[in-house]
This record gives sequence, C-alpha cells and structure tokens, in this order.
Amino acid sequence: MDADASSFANAVLAWYNRWGRHDLPWKRQDAYRVWLSEIMLQQTQVSTVTPYYLNFIRRFPDVVRLADASIDEVLQHWQGLGYYARARNLHKAAVIIRDQHGGEFPQEFDAVEALPGIGRSTAGAILSFAFGQTWPILDGNVKRVLARCFRVPGWYAQSATMKQLWYLAESVTPQQHTAEFNQAMMDIGSMLCVKSKPKCEICPLKAMCASYRHHSQAEFPHKKPARTRPHKSTLMLLHRCGDQVLLWRRPPSGIWGGLWSLPEVDEVRAIELWQQSFLSLAQAPGAIQRDVIRHQFSHYSLDISLAVIELDALPSKIFDADNYAWVHVDDLDNHGLPTPVRKILSMLKD
Repeated sequence: MDADASSFANAVLAWYNRWGRHDLPWKRQDAYRVWLSEIMLQQTQVSTVTPYYLNFIRRFPDVVRLADASIDEVLQHWQGLGYYARARNLHKAAVIIRDQHGGEFPQEFDAVEALPGIGRSTAGAILSFAFGQTWPILDGNVKRVLARCFRVPGWYAQSATMKQLWYLAESVTPQQHTAEFNQAMMDIGSMLCVKSKPKCEICPLKAMCASYRHHSQAEFPHKKPARTRPHKSTLMLLHRCGDQVLLWRRPPSGIWGGLWSLPEVDEVRAIELWQQSFLSLAQAPGAIQRDVIRHQFSHYSLDISLAVIELDALPSKIFDADNYAWVHVDDLDNHGLPTPVRKILSMLKD
C-alpha cells in the first residue's frame, strides 16, 4: 500500500475506533450470521433489517436448520423485507452448504462466490468479517464514498466505472484490520457520505476528497440516466367462501416469486372464464369491484384492482391443486404473502 492509500486507511480506521458502529447484532458472529446480515442489508437499511434479522435467527439459528426448512417457511419469515429472490437464493445456498460442504460455510473465495445470491462484494464481506481474511468490498455505500473521494465518472452499471471503483477499493483496503476497515467504509457511507447533504465537515476523508476540494459533492456519483418509471396494472381475484379464501402460489421467478398471493387476470371480462377453467364453476358468480391499490417497486409502479367473489360452497375440484389452496383467514399469518396482498387480506379480519 502506497503512502496515500495508507493515509486513507489510517484515517478510516481512526474514525471507526471512535465513531463506528460496534453494536450491530451480527458483529463478531459466525459466517452464517454474517452471511445472513449481508444478504438482508442488500438494498435495505440497518434499522429495517435488525428486527427481521433477530427474528430470522431465532427460527433458523444455523445454516442446517435453514436448509432443512421449507421454502414456504423461509419466505414467511422474509415477508416485508422485499426483493424475495434474496430469500430464495439464501435457501438454495444453505442446501448447497449442507449437502456439499458438510454444513460448514466455505472459506475459499471462489467457493463462497459460487453460492447463489453471493457476488464479489458480498463474498469479500463474509470472508473479512467472519474469517479475518483480506478482501475489499464494494457495496452501495462504499461505491458512493470512493466515487466522491476520487471523482469517478460514470454510473455504476457501466463496466469502466465499476472497474475503476474495484481498483480503488483494492488499493485502499489494508492488509491488517480489514474487517474494521470494511465496516468503517460502510458506516461512513451510511452515516456521513449520504446521498444528499453529505456531512463533509465531520468526515475523516475530507482532506483527501477531491469532490470536497472542488465543491462537487452533488455531482458524484454520477446519476443513472433518467427515464420514465413504467406503470403496470393487474386485477386480483379474492374468492371467499365463509372464512376461507383462495390463495395462489406465484411462480418461483419474477416478482414475489414463491409467495402466496391472489389469482390474477388482465380484465373484468376474463373473470368468468378463469372461474370456469380453474374452479370448474358452470355458473360463475358475479364480482364486486374494489378500489385500486398502488404499490411501488424499485423500477415500476403497480396498480392492483380487486374483485371480490363470494361463494356459497367450496368448488368440488380445483385446477393445479399444487399451486392453489383454500386457506382459513386465521391461518393467513402462516403463509408468506406480499405486503400489498397482506394488506388486502387484513380487511377480512376487521
């Protein structure tokens, strides 16, 4: 490490010793808990993750317990965190660790990076935090710190920008105290070098920060080119028979993959055909329309209309019984449900 890189690392570590977050519940834990925290923290703030993490650990205290659980139960404990592919990959990786690594988290970088849902930065974080190895990381907070300090042009999806950021991360990461340095960089990014109104005056890197020197903090990192947020809509069907409702398990990929939801059609005219096809109802009952619910995803917005269909008796058969189920309203909490669907169904208990 050259003199400038050494000064950078020393400033970061000195700040961390005094101001860094030392009380996070996944600090100084085994690889399983570090891994879980890193996956949960992807695109999610610490304050949001902490209660989910503690609840998840109570139910799945080690990687074998997680691997042995059903994906339904894993998704149930994940609901509300969003980005459900993280939970599906977490479960897949746990099964691999149980079956191919004897239930022990691997300590080789290539083996860790090969696990589902783990990329280069997450692998480096796990190995540095859990095993004391020297690997750089580049999560969203670290990207922002480096992009500002060194005025890195471009936005993160551009390969040249990411190549430069990784070069910088490797250059400034010290051989000693790597775990503390990596945590400090994430803390500086989340506590000081925030997206808007960064707290430059109290940042340990201000003397080395090119953006601070040129008064260009607002310019870096460069923003993704603006585009109109796509807008989608769907019509959900709430079939109700007494205290039971019909749930549909969504496909494993795509939004809310693997979660239980409500059946969907494109328009009102399709409801009768759907009921005839999936519930074998010769006389399809009418539907009561409900107001639209708007749900915001990271890349688009979704308007959910609701059609409530009251049935006098359960249908004699149901098509694709593996992915449809009649569930008592008191048992809904035992099913992993997307947040807007849970809000819709909560009305049944009021």
